[in-house]
Amino acid sequence: MDADTALELVKRGATLLLLDVPQYTLVGIDTQMFSVGPVFKGLKMIPPGVHFVYYSSSSRDGKEFSPIIGFFVDAGPSEVIIRRWTTEEERLVSVSEEEAERYCQAVKSMEFDRQLGPYDLNRYGDWKRLSNYITKDTIQRLEPIGGDITVACESEILKNTPKAAMEKALDEQLKTRKFSASVDKAQSRGCYYTSIPHFVKRRGIEGHELTSLNLDKTQLLETILATEFGGSEDLLLGEFQFSFIAFLMGQSLEAFLQWKALVGLLLGCTEAPFHTRTQLFTKFVRVIYYQLKYGLQKDSADNRSTEQGTSALLDDLWFSTDSFLHRLCKVIG
Repeated sequence: MDADTALELVKRGATLLLLDVPQYTLVGIDTQMFSVGPVFKGLKMIPPGVHFVYYSSSSRDGKEFSPIIGFFVDAGPSEVIIRRWTTEEERLVSVSEEEAERYCQAVKSMEFDRQLGPYDLNRYGDWKRLSNYITKDTIQRLEPIGGDITVACESEILKNTPKAAMEKALDEQLKTRKFSASVDKAQSRGCYYTSIPHFVKRRGIEGHELTSLNLDKTQLLETILATEFGGSEDLLLGEFQFSFIAFLMGQSLEAFLQWKALVGLLLGCTEAPFHTRTQLFTKFVRVIYYQLKYGLQKDSADNRSTEQGTSALLDDLWFSTDSFLHRLCKVIG
C-alpha cells in the first residue's frame, strides 16, 4: 500500500484510542487480537460500521489472564472512539467530554499515529460475513446497561439455567481463570435478548395439536417474528449474529445459550424453510455456515499467538455427541 492510500484510509477510517493499557493485555477487534506492547495506544484505519472490541487484563508477566470484557460500537467515518484503562477496575472506561475533544483533535493531527496499529483490512471480509445483519439499533436493543459484556457478571443470571454436559464444560472453560477481573456485579446486567421458549404451551388445544406445534416450530417462529421483531427477518438474524460474536469473541455463556436457542428455533422448523420463510432460511444457512467456518478453524494466527490467554475459536467439544448441534443435525438428517 502506497503512502497516499494509507493516509487516506487513516483519515477516512475510524480510530480506537486506548489510553494507559498495560503491557501484555490482550486486545481484540472483530476477528483480530493483539498482545499490547509498550507503546500501544490503539488502532487506526477501522472501516466505518459495526465492530466488537474486547480485551483481557494480564498479570505482570503476561502469563495469566482475566475473563474477557467486550462491547459493540457503531463507528462513523473518521470517528475517534476513546477509552482509558483504570487500574483499580482493570477495565476500559469512557473519558469526559472535555478530554474526548482534546484527544480527538490530537488523533486528527496525527499525534498518536506511530502508536496506533493498523486494522488488518485483509480480514475485514471475515468480519462482515459474521456481522452483516447487526445494526446500531440491534446494539442499542440488546447490549447490557453500560455496554460491557463479560462472563464474570453472568453467574447469577445463569445459576438456575439447565445445562447439558457440554454446556457445563463450556461454563467452566469460560469462567476458570487464574484471577478474576474486578467487575461490580451489583451494577452489571445481562444483555436484553429475546425470550425463546423451549416448548410451546397453550391451553384449550388437543394433545396431538400441542405435540405438532412442538415438532414443527414454524408457528412459534412466526409469533416471535411478529411480536418481537416487527416481522423483520433481518432483525432476528442481527440478534443471531450479535449473540454468536458475544459468545465467540466475548466469551459470554449467556450469549452462547441465546445463540443455541435461536439455532434450535430455526432448525426446529419444518414448514417454514420450504414454504413460508424460504428467504429467511436461505440467509440463515449462509450466516451459520460462516459462523461455523470461522469458529472451527484450527490455523488462526491469533489463536497461536494468544494460546496462553483466551482463544476466540470453538474447540473439540463441538464435535462430541453431547453437542446440541450434533443432536439437531442428526434429527434433521
